[in-house]
Amino acid sequence: MQTADFRFHLPPELVAQHPSPQRGQSRLLVLRRTDGGLEHRRFAELPGFLKAGDVLVLNDSRVIPARLRGVNAKTGGKFEMLLLESNAPNDWWAMIRPGKSARVGTQILISAPGGAQTRVSATVLAKNSEGHCHLRFLADPNVESLLEEIGEVPLPPYIVRNKQIREDKDRYQTVFARTDGSVAAPTAGLHFTDELLAAIRASGVQICFVTLHVGPGTFLPVKSEMLSGHKMHEERFFIGEETVRAVNTAKKSGGRIVAAGTTTVRVLETAAARNDGNINVYAGKTDIFIFPPYRFQVVDALLTNFHLPCSTLLMLVSAFAAPGETRGRGMILSAYAAAIEERYRFFSYGDAMLIL
Repeated sequence: MQTADFRFHLPPELVAQHPSPQRGQSRLLVLRRTDGGLEHRRFAELPGFLKAGDVLVLNDSRVIPARLRGVNAKTGGKFEMLLLESNAPNDWWAMIRPGKSARVGTQILISAPGGAQTRVSATVLAKNSEGHCHLRFLADPNVESLLEEIGEVPLPPYIVRNKQIREDKDRYQTVFARTDGSVAAPTAGLHFTDELLAAIRASGVQICFVTLHVGPGTFLPVKSEMLSGHKMHEERFFIGEETVRAVNTAKKSGGRIVAAGTTTVRVLETAAARNDGNINVYAGKTDIFIFPPYRFQVVDALLTNFHLPCSTLLMLVSAFAAPGETRGRGMILSAYAAAIEERYRFFSYGDAMLIL
């Protein structure tokens, strides 16, 4: 399939710049794969689409304040940094803008969100083929422990802010986040409240977790003409014993595996692919790229947000709409057209979609 097959027109005003006033108050578009039927609901009605014996799997990765700002110690030129992955204490890979000015040996003085200079600095040690910079921080005791003070929430580029606001720090994080490491939120999880999760558990649905630390690749467009030419960035993930047991038990007994978010899908399908269809405890990295006509081995239902045109996320949900076939693209684009007609909000702070 071609990348251009996944284009659609989205009115700019439907790109959500702020979250819903309250968690759980988003709209929910339900797509039934058997006939392409659509239902317009509220997210709070989600428990009614789940049943005893199902397993709801969530990504518990926590977004870190990974965006840093600083100045060149010699020239005073400004830099913006996005921390990507920690190699060791005070040792990170990062994206830096402007990249051309971040030469090897450049020392960067880190500024606090308000602009005040801190005692933290970073030196560019090397660059890789993607233009990412290897940074060595001078920070006491460790820059990671200081991020809440000196870092900012790394919002997606389509959310426009003149400055960091408290709303983002609170709401660009799931209520069940517990494992630091993401530079973008697993956004399908942003809709849940503690009360809604309790109601789901009370209905006989088991809730369990995986961890996938979302990287900046989630925002990158597919540049190759053919989907087969695209290479995904690797992201770290972990699936533990409790989740493995719950998923395997449900699959054997006829329960459904309901994945909240494309990141959760990628963990489960990666684990299955590496173990001949069986889910086992696993920790590692994945670069799995799911697009039509992918045949899913684990996931039976998908909760997701509305995604960017020509994005890998849109391609994944298109594959899920018709597993093993290519007609899912048309089903999803038709559902998106209905969502646009009904003025659903799109992207990270937008509304939700349930594919059954």
